[in-house]
Amino acid sequence: MTKSIFLLLCFAIFQSSLLAQNSTFNPPVMPKVQNSSGISMEKLNLLDQHIESFVNQGHVPGGVFVIARKGKIVYNKSFGYQTLAKKKKYQNDNIFRLASMTKAFTTISIMQLYEQGKLRLDDPIFYYIPAFKQSTVLDQFNEADSSFTTKPVRRPITIRHLLTHTSGITYGVFNPGKIQAVYEKMGANNFGLSADMTTEEMVNKIATVPLVFQPGEKYMYGLNMEVLGRIVEVASGKKLNQYFKENIMTPLGIEDTGFYLPKSKHDRLVPVYTYNEKGKVIMAADTENGRLMQYPKMEDNNHYAGGGGMSGTAMDYMIFIQALLNEGEYGGKRILSRKTIEVMTSDQMILLNEKGTGYSKTPGITYGLGFALKTDEGTAHDSKSAGTYEWGGYFNTKFFIDPEEELVFVGMTQIVPFQRNDFWDKMYAIIYGSIE
Repeated sequence: MTKSIFLLLCFAIFQSSLLAQNSTFNPPVMPKVQNSSGISMEKLNLLDQHIESFVNQGHVPGGVFVIARKGKIVYNKSFGYQTLAKKKKYQNDNIFRLASMTKAFTTISIMQLYEQGKLRLDDPIFYYIPAFKQSTVLDQFNEADSSFTTKPVRRPITIRHLLTHTSGITYGVFNPGKIQAVYEKMGANNFGLSADMTTEEMVNKIATVPLVFQPGEKYMYGLNMEVLGRIVEVASGKKLNQYFKENIMTPLGIEDTGFYLPKSKHDRLVPVYTYNEKGKVIMAADTENGRLMQYPKMEDNNHYAGGGGMSGTAMDYMIFIQALLNEGEYGGKRILSRKTIEVMTSDQMILLNEKGTGYSKTPGITYGLGFALKTDEGTAHDSKSAGTYEWGGYFNTKFFIDPEEELVFVGMTQIVPFQRNDFWDKMYAIIYGSIE
């Protein structure tokens, strides 16, 4: 309870005492006093019922959820249990696999180097990774033996292409058919979380895989941030984990987020859940791929997947995105300039969206540099303001930054593949409905 709220309560009790002593006293009608965050806590607490309902029905095991408005934490709660036996509750300081929420750290690192003059957004990436000078585009594919032919690129891949997922690099594992077969044939099918090779080796391997389309032709989600992670290393002269630590984590006071967890923090890493063939929630550790979920506990082998390899707490991530909401500054430390954030959160898909090959066919739902973005045309879609930018992670984690409402949100669960996206949609409606 804040001091101001405490004083208001004391004043109310004092006034009630006076009324009891003098029944003829008629106080004037006073306007409702709002807390400094402008949030109705009574309405926001509807989140408790919403989350508990989904947990009790077995749709999600639980998680941690944090909301801040106008620089103040207004919600920071954990729900559910980490075990099917319901003997170990989720805690606010639990560590979650961030997966694609790692991409935001890589994006900010690239933008830091951009504003330092160490790279340009439209630089060909072969300036930094020579292996990409030989890039080709997939042409003919033979299903019988997965052999293929290629054709030359019409223009080189740029850093901007990587930041907008318009490079022609994709995820083989998420694209069944010829794309998955080509990535498998080239030994690049399962990149994104961890691998038995260094970052440099991984990215040089990605460079050998033919592009799915000509650079800049359309949007297709892929291993672009893995490549950008290597560019951070080349442009800065530091390993990606070291760069993150020195330029983002340490300045912001983030202590529990990184690529590989020290053994002292292993017990804070929550398990991953999935569903069995009957749709019942089960532990992913009990499945064939369960071992792969333990990658945060691996020994550091100089492999840093800039698109998915990090793990961390909800509060660490909240501090990170609060710095972005604050135009690049938090706690007196600046990680990015206001003008650079303006570039990063501008619509990069205008022409592609007009052609129907951009991020979304929904007007106003588009993509900036490293983040999904909502513009004025998208205000009919949901309650998020124009200018909101956001993303999520493979294991069912979410965040958004709404500059207009000075609102940031982090939600951490660990269940994949998640089957109830209405869980998030209803949550967002409750959050925005609590704004006074």
